[in-house]
Parts: sequence; structure tokens; C-alpha cells
Amino acid sequence: MGEDKKIIELKKLAIISTHPIQYNAPVFKMLSARGNIKIKVFYTWGEGVLKNKFDPGFGKVIKWDIPLLEGYDFEMVENVAKNPGSHHFSGINNPNLIDMILRWEADALLVFGWSFKSHLAVLRYFHKKIPIYFRGDSTLLDNADNLIKQSMRRFFLKWIYRHIQTAFYVGVENKKYFLKNGMRENQLVFVPHAIDNDRFSGPTITNFRKKLNIDDSKIVLLFAGKFEHKKNPQLLLEAFINCNHKCCDLVFVGNGPIESDLHKTYDGITDEDLRSRIHFLDFQNQSQMPDVYQACDVFILPSQGPGETWGLAINEAMASSKAVLVSDKCGAAKDLVQAGKNGYIFESGNIDALVKKINLLIQEKENIKLMGIYSRQIIQHWSFHSICASIEQTIGDKH
Repeated sequence: MGEDKKIIELKKLAIISTHPIQYNAPVFKMLSARGNIKIKVFYTWGEGVLKNKFDPGFGKVIKWDIPLLEGYDFEMVENVAKNPGSHHFSGINNPNLIDMILRWEADALLVFGWSFKSHLAVLRYFHKKIPIYFRGDSTLLDNADNLIKQSMRRFFLKWIYRHIQTAFYVGVENKKYFLKNGMRENQLVFVPHAIDNDRFSGPTITNFRKKLNIDDSKIVLLFAGKFEHKKNPQLLLEAFINCNHKCCDLVFVGNGPIESDLHKTYDGITDEDLRSRIHFLDFQNQSQMPDVYQACDVFILPSQGPGETWGLAINEAMASSKAVLVSDKCGAAKDLVQAGKNGYIFESGNIDALVKKINLLIQEKENIKLMGIYSRQIIQHWSFHSICASIEQTIGDKH
């Protein structure tokens, strides 16, 4: 009888994350609905994260308009940090977190990110007590430090990752990072970065082309995201000015700290026809983003880093059946972009390389829709279902 009870009991996975986001909450909901493991999410930012939160990347208060706290068990952990937030190590300080995990009697932990006071404390406390799984998407793409700093950081990271049994890597660049920092091949499990593919492939509600007075015959290039140095939208604007293709329009969607720089460059354009083909839209919430992608033909992410660990907007554009043009500083580039099939990769910060790839796409404009179809085929394998299946299988194998 005792053996039968052991078989039917679900393994309890405690998930440690700072706050609910649109890319993780649906996974938690799906894991709960599938019923193969029992999860509880401990959000370490605390109750304050439920209020309207200022996003420094967008430069405004952001409140997502899709549900992020439905369909799974969670708890907001008290955060006693003087300056709460995920932007610095001391911003996540939860004296009761370890006791809460113990009371819930978790069989295993899944920790998102180590660089917070409480997350690191959890890794250290539960090391060798229960299995610890880790989710992070860092890469080696930004390694600009000198050799001494690189060696010191690698020594520290190897110490961190000795506390982890298994890391769920998101793509090839992330896998290289874990291997470089001391983890072994048999400690790594592929759990893809994904978005809600179905939500980005549905029918449109808002016709953004019509709203912006863009003719249906035009090729529309899109940048959507935070206007910040890391994303480098300025490079795209300058490249578009240099190209000056009459058949193209460029749309920027978002806000952020370098917004004024973009508008200053735009204001300096004297060619009225060129000015009329550059459009700016403010930040659009999640419910509007599928329509934004449907308004374009090519999505461009010219990131220069540091810290562009993946670029989930690339997933969104591909799920929307769009060709993509991304820099080699995007962690997703090698995994998702197949040159000439669904888009191209260009050297980050190299305006000539970006202009060349835009010109190439324009010359191949009859193939842009085919590239978009191929994008959709590729991204089908990068799904929430794949994430859940990998997590469930790994936890089942390790117990």
C-alpha cells in the first residue's frame, strides 16, 4: 500500500522567480494543467510588484494586459529590501523564503536567476538537500572584460553553479556559457525559450498599416521593443536613411531612454518623402502586439548588448510568420535564423552590414513571404509544450 501511494504522489516543484512575466506565467499555468508534477511559484519581489511598476527600459509605468496570475498556485513572498526590485542584488531580500519552501515540503527547486540575495541563499541552503534546477539565459557574447576580470568572474560563477544539479539551457549560446562556467554536458537539459506561438498567429483586430497610412504594396520593416542602447534602434534608423528605398517604410514601436535621440535624427531628415516613410508608435501592450507584427514584412533587432541574452521579440515575429533580420549579439540568432531561408544575421554595430542585408531582402522581396512561412515552421518547435515536457521528463528522471 505504501509503495502504491509513493507511485501516485506528484513530485512537488517549488519555483523561485522575482515577478510574474508574460513569458513564464503561461508555462506555470500549463504545468499545473498537465498535472504531471505539482508546482508552487514563490514570487520574491513581494506584493509591491502587483502595483503599477515603473519600467526603466520603456521609461514609463507598465501594466501588462494579459493575465499573469491565473491557473497555478503562487505566493507573494514578503520582501524587506529598502529598494525592492530585480535590478540589483539586494533588491530581493526575503527572510521567510526558505521556511516557506520547507513548510510546503518541496521535492525539488527550480530557481530563475541567482543574482539576488534570497535566490543565492536558497541555492546555498538547499544544496545537496533536494535537487536544484536552474533557469537562466546568459551568454558569452558580451565578454569584453580583460583576462584577469574574466578569470575572476569565471571562478565565482563556477562556485555558484556547483550548487546546481541541472541547468535548463535555452539555446546554443546559453549552453556554451554553462559549459564555460563549470557545468558538465550531463548536467544540461535543453528547455527552449518560447512565447505563446498561437497568440501571435491569430487574426488581426487593429489594422496598423491603415492607421499609419502605409500602402499595402509597401515592404514594412519593424523594430518593436525598448528604445535603449542595448537594442540599438538608432543603427536601424541610420541604415534606413542610407538605404532610402522608395518601396519601404520603417516602423518603430516602443518607448525608452534614447527616444529623444531617435527623434532628433528623424528631425534632421530634410527629404520629405523619406520622413513620410518613417513612423513612430508608442509602447503597445501585449494584446496589441500580434497586430503590430502582422503589419510588417520584416522584423529587425539590431541589438549591440551588453545583455541581449536572447531577444524573445524574434520568437514573436517568427510566430507571426515574418522574416527576421537580427544582429549576432542576439542570443537567439544561431538557433532561430537560417540565412536565406527565414532571414539573415548581421554583424552588430556595423551599419554597412545592416544596409547590405536590408538591400538583399529588398532585392529578394518576392521571397519575403516565403521566409515568413519558414519562420513559422521553425518556431513551432520552440513552444510552451516543449518547455513543460522537458521539465517534467527531467524531474521524473532525476527522482
